[in-house]
Amino acid sequence: MDFYTLWLLIAPPLVGGVIGYFTNDLAIKMLFRPYRPLYIGGRKLPFTPGLIPSNQERLAKRISDTIMGSLLTPEELQNLARKLLQIDRTQAAIRWLLKLALEQVQGVNQAKAATVVANILRDLVGQSLPRLIKALARQEDFLEAQLNQIFDQVLLELRLTDKQAEQLSLWILEVVVPPDVIRQAIVDFLTDRNIRIIDEGFRERTSGTYWVVANLFGLRNTLTRLRTYCLDEKESSNARIAELINELGIHDRLQELLQNLSLQNLPMSTVRQLRKTMRDSVRSYLQERGIDVLQGLSDSIDWDNVAKLLLRRLSNSEVVTGSLEPVSQELALVLERYLERDLENLVAQVIPILNIDQVIIDRVRATSPRELELAIQGIVKNELQAIVNLGGVLGFTIGLLQAVILFFR
Repeated sequence: MDFYTLWLLIAPPLVGGVIGYFTNDLAIKMLFRPYRPLYIGGRKLPFTPGLIPSNQERLAKRISDTIMGSLLTPEELQNLARKLLQIDRTQAAIRWLLKLALEQVQGVNQAKAATVVANILRDLVGQSLPRLIKALARQEDFLEAQLNQIFDQVLLELRLTDKQAEQLSLWILEVVVPPDVIRQAIVDFLTDRNIRIIDEGFRERTSGTYWVVANLFGLRNTLTRLRTYCLDEKESSNARIAELINELGIHDRLQELLQNLSLQNLPMSTVRQLRKTMRDSVRSYLQERGIDVLQGLSDSIDWDNVAKLLLRRLSNSEVVTGSLEPVSQELALVLERYLERDLENLVAQVIPILNIDQVIIDRVRATSPRELELAIQGIVKNELQAIVNLGGVLGFTIGLLQAVILFFR
């Protein structure tokens, strides 16, 4: 067999393998390249840009439809939401948020939080609470149990000690009814009309020796002289009244009276009436002046400082720290019950808001052809190389068949 005949038999398999290999490789590259259209003489060359770059818009739409139609269906999103929102994960997230809120209150946002809390307290005590109390005070049983308890446990059993009775009696004699007040009361009482009435009554209602004294001497001159003395001799009359108070032992008697003073010594009907009167007085006071009192109290309090102290106390309180766990657990249970009931409707509302299909389209559009090629080759690199190799094998096989046919001819 000469060299020419040998070359005719060897050439078809080699040429077929090379053509099959490089043809498949070129076809795969033409899927992505060239990335941009090429022009010669103002005319665009065919197959430029590559298949995928030229159809990237349609590819993005098909990818979005495929993902939303078969992968991210509403049912799958519901299952995904159930997995993400399991009670353990939800409780951990809520606990983390509560801890973060406490840290923020303790940190740079403490001033803002204090301002918000101060405004809430100011509105609550100065506006909302007075209107609420005024509305509730119209009810007959408003604070009835509380006021009855105060009356029965405090006022009913209240008794003054020896020291308290002594101080109170001194205060009454020195401040409430000092000698000058008693003297002025005597002057105010001994008017001409009152003196005349006393004198006539004394004359009419006395008998025996007293009748003789009343009709011979009478009381008019005596009472008139007493009034004149109190008016003209103020210092002397005050001193005389003070001496009488001391000589009569008014202080000791008043102290003893105050020591023995107790509501328990009163009749039961009187005690009940006093308790009812106290309740009515409190209700009436709250209806008429409760708003003014609470608003005045609210204006007099530095709510900013109160809010800062409150937040500082709450942030360092062991009760608050220890309550994070049960509070987060209860909130997680509430959220779980809500999701079990309304998860389907919630997912149906979330899908249009998220607009996932448009996000996928925009993402595919924004990906350059080179990045798209690298991404696809990174996923199916081995498969694409196998296609190239398969093209070479098929070309080599066809060339080998042609060589066998030539050999037998």
